[in-house]
Amino acid sequence: MTLQIDVEGTRSEDQPTAHPAGPKDRSFSPVNVFSHTVLIGWSILVVVPFVWSLIASLKSTGEIFGDNPWALPKKLLWDNFSKAWDKGVGDYLGNSIVVVVFGVAGTMLFGSMVAYVLARYEFPGNRFIYYLFAAGMMFPTFLAIVPLFFVVKNFGMISTYQGLILVYIAYSLPFTVFFMHAFFRTLPTSIAEAALVDGASHATTFFRVMLPMAKPGLLSVGIFNVLGQWNQFVLPSFLSPEKPVLSQGIATLLGSQRYENDWGTLFAALTIAMVPVVVVYLIFYRQVQAGLTGATLK
Repeated sequence: MTLQIDVEGTRSEDQPTAHPAGPKDRSFSPVNVFSHTVLIGWSILVVVPFVWSLIASLKSTGEIFGDNPWALPKKLLWDNFSKAWDKGVGDYLGNSIVVVVFGVAGTMLFGSMVAYVLARYEFPGNRFIYYLFAAGMMFPTFLAIVPLFFVVKNFGMISTYQGLILVYIAYSLPFTVFFMHAFFRTLPTSIAEAALVDGASHATTFFRVMLPMAKPGLLSVGIFNVLGQWNQFVLPSFLSPEKPVLSQGIATLLGSQRYENDWGTLFAALTIAMVPVVVVYLIFYRQVQAGLTGATLK
């Protein structure tokens, strides 16, 4: 009897133990390898030009087009930034900040209000209005330039802050409504119902209860709106020719380089244009991730 036990124990020890496949085994699946490869390639396409622009902004034209354009500058030419500022980049930057700050603020206010109503209240035409905003994301901006120009001109708002701000708000509303509509539908209705039972009005419930709960979504879509409005070129080119924003100023400097041959100043201007949006994203990137996750999970 004892011998049988030992033999059985020996056999059990000799037999290999099967372990279930864990997360490490799944991490090397074809889908994960492909997705990580695409993300790494995309990161290289984004980071490399940005780093090269930073390096080139501190070089002379001869060093930029020298034998080794990736070499570090022999001398840091901080004067490139002062030259770019003197050529009007400071004014362009100020115009962009004013337009984008008020444009994004107006977009977030009106967009979140529309999205909340469409997500929480049932009324005739609700889905039609929602799909109308969704279709607005597919409407090409170029098709609206001519009629939009005459509308803004008839209001006397060509080359004014208010004219460009209103156009930016209208331009960004479809995406904002579409995104925030999905986010508001993920929030619990019981909290809003409790606020209404306690005597809060619909406006109070929205501004003091639901809007703070939607902060991750607001930050996420706000970042996208900042990027979209900051980099906008077509709309201000037609609607604000006498009060250019930063993208127009960069294009003007680019056109002048064929005569002045001062590429260090141009790259300094590009750096001034890129750094603010990069800093904003680095500050709020965790909130952006949380907002994107909350908008996709129900």
